[in-house]
Amino acid sequence: MKAATTFRAASFPAILALLLAACGGASAPVKKKEAEKPPEPVTGLKAFFQMYSSARTWAADLTPLSCTSLSLKEVPAADGKYPVWNCTFISETRKQSKTYTYAVVNADGGINKGIYGRNEESYSGPRGNNSPFPMQALKKDTDEAYKTALAHKDAVAYVAKNPDKPVFFLLEKTKELQNPAWRVVWGTSVSMSNFSIYIDASTGDYIKTMR
Repeated sequence: MKAATTFRAASFPAILALLLAACGGASAPVKKKEAEKPPEPVTGLKAFFQMYSSARTWAADLTPLSCTSLSLKEVPAADGKYPVWNCTFISETRKQSKTYTYAVVNADGGINKGIYGRNEESYSGPRGNNSPFPMQALKKDTDEAYKTALAHKDAVAYVAKNPDKPVFFLLEKTKELQNPAWRVVWGTSVSMSNFSIYIDASTGDYIKTMR
């Protein structure tokens, strides 16, 4: 009995060593690092709500005034989605307006990936034809607005003659509009454009064509 006990006691360290060696020899599978997804353009509302959340730290009573898209060669725009969006908000209590940027990539021209505020300006009320609008009025996104605009007969005829014309978006509320609207602009700027279509940002309906 004593001999058997001695044998078991002597064998335990050896067995433990064998188990440890076996475990140590088994190499754990190496996880392959997933390739980083390339940056993708985003819709206007996705960018807007990201900026709105950030802008609330600047002013609790902020109200949107306008938004505009920006194209980059690094991340091509597609179907109402863009790599950069700029939105301007106003605060009645601060009597200021402030512009925020949402970008999916770093780029030339001082564009940094992420969300950040830029210049502040004094604000004493609506200027010109544009006025602020309630955030709750924004219900239709730019991808849907783009499809509606592109399907309109005016756009069908224009695009057929100008297939390579760049497109950008402008969100605004003018005095004659009941709701804010996505203005789908063909050209590099409003002043250089000879064709654009307004789509209601609340209902998604076609409003008018500007030439």
